[in-house]
Amino acid sequence: MLHKRFSILLVILVVLGSVALVVSNIIAGKLWAAPFGLILTTAELLFPIVYIIGDVIPEVYGLQTARRAILIGFAANLFAVIFFLICLQLPAPGFWTNQEAFKIVLGFTPRLLVGSFIAYLIGSNVNAWTLVKIKELTGPRFLWVRTIGSTIAGEGVDSFLFAIIAFTGVIPFSAVIAMSLSTWAFKTSYEALATPFTYLAVNWVKKIEASI
Repeated sequence: MLHKRFSILLVILVVLGSVALVVSNIIAGKLWAAPFGLILTTAELLFPIVYIIGDVIPEVYGLQTARRAILIGFAANLFAVIFFLICLQLPAPGFWTNQEAFKIVLGFTPRLLVGSFIAYLIGSNVNAWTLVKIKELTGPRFLWVRTIGSTIAGEGVDSFLFAIIAFTGVIPFSAVIAMSLSTWAFKTSYEALATPFTYLAVNWVKKIEASI
């Protein structure tokens, strides 16, 4: 594997993925009435970045490195959430009138946090594990099978876990299932359509790593 030595490119990928994860969890509470009747969270806007990095790292660097990257992303998100909660508790001056708006955006409910954390940890690991296991069966061929197959498995788990944990009892359960299916369908469809870009990203990272 290409992770035997220090790689600045790997560091960049992990940092970019972690930032995208933190931002996506901030905006995940906003629901989006997307085209074609889909119900999504606005966090799906960052899915293209998260998805490509989530495929490139296990494909190029292996499952062990992918798991470490997932834990780093989790730690970054937890760090951000802790400081958000601390900031919300600090007293504001009397002339500042934006405390309630600040709470709406950054005042995560415990269920939203638990749902996000559990869905990310389990879904990301399922995605990486599935990609690597399919590669063991197919060899370096059929990258599209690995990327789409891993998305079907990992993002299916992620979508249903997050929606069920975070929104059951808050919105009708039929809407929870609709949101889960919409998110899963969106991510899987995007994966299929973006396969050429995934090939380009994987090949580019392999080329850069091989030349270092």
